Amino acid sequence: MAGKGKSTEGIGPKGERKVAKTMHEWGAGELHSGSKKGPVIRDQRQAVAVALSQARKTSRARGK
Repeated sequence: MAGKGKSTEGIGPKGERKVAKTMHEWGAGELHSGSKKGPVIRDQRQAVAVALSQARKTSRARGK
């Protein structure tokens, strides 16, 4: 049985770049929840969840 965590299955190269960019924003303290007007995300787990969500949207838009 696999451990708990987010699955990166189905995320292509563009999605991986999106995850890297989002995590970089989090590290710089610039990642917001929702829009740029939302509160800054400080929790790493929430940042990972946002990054993977955005990556999945990128992959879906590509037609994967």
